[in-house]
Amino acid sequence: MVTESEYIQKAEATRVRVLSEALPYIQQFAGRTIVVKYGGAAMKDSMLKEKVLRDIVFLACVGLRPIVVHGGGPEINSWLDKLGIEPQFKNGLRVTDAATMDVVEMVLVGRVNKELVALINQAGGNAVGLCGKDGNLIRARPQGDEGIGFVGEVTAIDVKLLSSLAQSGYIPVVSSVAADENGQAYNINADTVAGELAAALGAEKMILMTDTPGILRDYHDPSTLINKIDIQEARELITTGVVGGGMIPKVNCCVRSLAQGVKAAHIIDGRIPHALLLEIFTDAGIGSMIVASGFMK
Repeated sequence: MVTESEYIQKAEATRVRVLSEALPYIQQFAGRTIVVKYGGAAMKDSMLKEKVLRDIVFLACVGLRPIVVHGGGPEINSWLDKLGIEPQFKNGLRVTDAATMDVVEMVLVGRVNKELVALINQAGGNAVGLCGKDGNLIRARPQGDEGIGFVGEVTAIDVKLLSSLAQSGYIPVVSSVAADENGQAYNINADTVAGELAAALGAEKMILMTDTPGILRDYHDPSTLINKIDIQEARELITTGVVGGGMIPKVNCCVRSLAQGVKAAHIIDGRIPHALLLEIFTDAGIGSMIVASGFMK
C-alpha cells in the first residue's frame, strides 16, 4: 500500500519532471509568436474554458507571445433563436444575410470577445479585444459563393497594431469579423483568420483547437493519430481520402499558413485539459503537427 507521504513524493517528482521537460521548449520559443484558434468544446465547457485561458496566460508569463483567434457558432445560433431568426447553412457555411450579420457582429465582437478578454484578465493576463476592423487589421471581400450573403474571405492583413500589442506584453484576442473598403462587415471562418494572421506575423506556431484528436489514419480509431507530417504528406492524405469532411479545410488552412512561412501548424483536441501546454512543451505532444519539411518541434 502506498502511504500518503510516498504519494506526495511521487506527485512532486512528476511535477518536477514535467517542468524539466518543458524548460528547453520554453527557452526555444521565448519571444516567439504563437497563434491559437480557440473554439469547439473548449469554448462551450466552462471548466475547460478556464483551463485553456489560464494556459494562454501561462504562455505569456514564460515569454511566448500568444495571440488568440476565436469564433462562436453556438452562441450565434443561440441569439438567432432568441431573435426569431432561423440559422441556415449552405455547403457548411453559415448563410449570413444582413440581419444575421448584425447578430454575428454583436455576438462575436460584443459578447464572446469581451468575455474571453475578461476571463484572461481575471486569470492574471493582460488581454485586449479586437476584430478585423480595428486598425484595418483584416480586409475582407465576399467569398463569392452564391446565396450565402456576407460570408467573407481575407484580402489583406495589417499586423502593425497586433505586433505592437504583443510586443508590449498584451494578449490580443481577435474575433473573425472584418470589413471591406466600404466598411461592409463580413463573417470569416476563424480557422482561416488564424492561418492568415499567423502567416502575416511570421508566427512560430499556428494551433487549431478542435473536437478531434488530430489527423487520424482511421477516422474511427483514435489510436491511429498521426503525430508529425510535412506539407507533401498532408496533401497526399487529402488526395487519398484519409483526410476528409470537415478536416479538409483545417488541414488546408495549416498547409497554406506553412507555405507562407509559419514554422509549424498543429491540430489538437481542445477537449483535453491543458492540451496547449502538452502540445507545445512536451516531447510527445498530444495532437498532429504539420511542418514545411522534415520533423521539428
